[in-house]
Amino acid sequence: MDSLNQINASRARQQGLSSQWLEPVEQIEIQDLDDILDDIDAVLEENAQEFVDSFIQKGGQ
Repeated sequence: MDSLNQINASRARQQGLSSQWLEPVEQIEIQDLDDILDDIDAVLEENAQEFVDSFIQKGGQ
């Protein structure tokens, strides 16, 4: 068990959580993550201003 899992297990025991919640989450492949980041970069290269503008609040929203 790596140190992060040990920390999580310790915290769960302190909080009285069941061990069923400690099951490891399926690991994301690094290549899959790189592909997602490449897609995001491509969108931002084409529409960076539009992307940023979509997060700006207008009229007190």
